[in-house]
Amino acid sequence: MLTAKTEEVFNEPGCATNRGKTDKQRKAGCSKPLTPGAAAGGCAFDGAKIALQPITDCVHLVHGPIACEGNGWDNRHAKSSGPQTYRIGATTDMGDLDIVYGGEKKLYRAIKEAIARFDPPAVFVYQTCVPAMIGDDIVKVCEVASEKLGKPVIPVNAPGFAGSKNLGNKLGGEALLDYVIGTEEPALTTPYDINILGDYNIAGELWQVEPLFAKLGIRILGRITGDARYHDVTVAHRAKVSMMVCSQALINVARKLEERYGIPYFEGSFYGITDTSQALRTIARMLVEQGAAADLIDRTEALIAAEEAKVHAELAVYKRRLEGRKVLLYTGGHKSWSVISALGDVGVKVIGTSVRKSTDEDKERARTLIGEDGKLYDSIPPREMYRMLKDREADMMLSGGRTQFIALKAKMPWLDMNQERHQAYAGYVGMLALVEEIDKALANPIWDQLRLPAPWDADGEES
Repeated sequence: MLTAKTEEVFNEPGCATNRGKTDKQRKAGCSKPLTPGAAAGGCAFDGAKIALQPITDCVHLVHGPIACEGNGWDNRHAKSSGPQTYRIGATTDMGDLDIVYGGEKKLYRAIKEAIARFDPPAVFVYQTCVPAMIGDDIVKVCEVASEKLGKPVIPVNAPGFAGSKNLGNKLGGEALLDYVIGTEEPALTTPYDINILGDYNIAGELWQVEPLFAKLGIRILGRITGDARYHDVTVAHRAKVSMMVCSQALINVARKLEERYGIPYFEGSFYGITDTSQALRTIARMLVEQGAAADLIDRTEALIAAEEAKVHAELAVYKRRLEGRKVLLYTGGHKSWSVISALGDVGVKVIGTSVRKSTDEDKERARTLIGEDGKLYDSIPPREMYRMLKDREADMMLSGGRTQFIALKAKMPWLDMNQERHQAYAGYVGMLALVEEIDKALANPIWDQLRLPAPWDADGEES
């Protein structure tokens, strides 16, 4: 089953990269499977856990050695407005004897205990490398547990060795399609119901755009999976439009929702003023096409005008200080272009951006936004990254935590733009927060002090 599902996901027809391949290239898949136990920027298990764990009222039970749960626990700071059940580190903690005798009975007992202790609406069970290699059938165990215990128990068959983190995102989405979406009906539907796909409410970002929808009377029916409840996901098939925040992660879910239930989708971003406004316009237009009242478009334009005027007034003071500043952006996916657009709103120039984990459409957008002088990188060697900062080609770097020490070694400001961050940057208020953080980092007097020669340095030159 895992092999067939992996091949299906690799051959995703909605993926822009796949559409440009020949039949032979598509059959070969998108990436090589990882070595069991290897951690190459996140494994398939990690990706599935990232995609599904923000369903906050469920128990997320990891079947495998305790290190798998230890490495995958709460690593994305996906916030909840209510239940905290999703943050429980539940694992079967497989040991040597479980490997010898099999872990299926232990898994069943763990499911039974989780339901007895926490009474969740559902339990998600994640397959990892070790039980997959010894042949534990989590699909059958979950089926039996669902029948005997009276709760949905969803198998997530994404062992780490199956492939990359991005593959795991999609396998997590397949679990929702196979076992969750469409299993219940909403008490009420409206012409203004939408799905948000691929947003995990990192640091509370979804809460920065929800008030905009509320002002327009638009309801987020299916949250896949930021600040979600299990029942939010079960009824996602009754939405009128889906917005994908990250196309690489859950394109398979968006496409199958359209094929099975006729829900059109588009890809958008809530980073920056321009992209937030464009996303709102697209949602309004598509909802009207699906039967919403035509005045939604006029109301959306009025809201955009008011919000843009407000945020531009607040950004004016920062724009005077930041205009012409240069940054090096080392992230990936949709942030490779959406952050360029966001920074362009205040005159900050991106001299180069990483396009790893980006689709061809992402790369094309980044190329258009960055201009002729900017560069796109699949990967930047640490030595080259250090040189660019040390030679002042950029005034600061925006990246993930793994590369922060390159900037700090070069004695240059750094800001976390990856999923591990604790600061939310979505929507109009998020744009203001991002600019404030950049301004604080650049204006911090510590950088000038760090670059001064040491008191005992005889040559007196800047270090």
